[in-house]
Amino acid sequence: MAAPERAAAIEGALRARLAPAHVAVEDESHRHRGHAGAASGGGHFRITIVSAAFAGRGRLERHRMVYDALGDAVGREIHALALRALTPDEWQATRSGARSEAQPSEAGGWSREARPGPSRKGSTRGGTRGSD
Repeated sequence: MAAPERAAAIEGALRARLAPAHVAVEDESHRHRGHAGAASGGGHFRITIVSAAFAGRGRLERHRMVYDALGDAVGREIHALALRALTPDEWQATRSGARSEAQPSEAGGWSREARPGPSRKGSTRGGTRGSD
């Protein structure tokens, strides 16, 4: 299957199973020429998907949902995926530039500044602070 057809098939599968408000599929296979996994014919794709189906689910569960939606294409037509799976509220927050402590970073994980839990401010990891 040609690259444009493969990307369209991926998008179609995601739309059918996850009803996304937004989905973008980028074929990055050209960046991996000569890579051992590329020799099998599977492509490298970067996917951004925004779906209400992700609400209340962690990053690992969201990624599993995407892999389930893609089914047998993973490993056959798809060698590698870079995923960004967000809820509509998270997507809106990243687009507006506003990010509260409880929102994941644009990469789909927690940024060091936004990670919930104890503050790292004033941490002395890696040495002590003096008042010289």
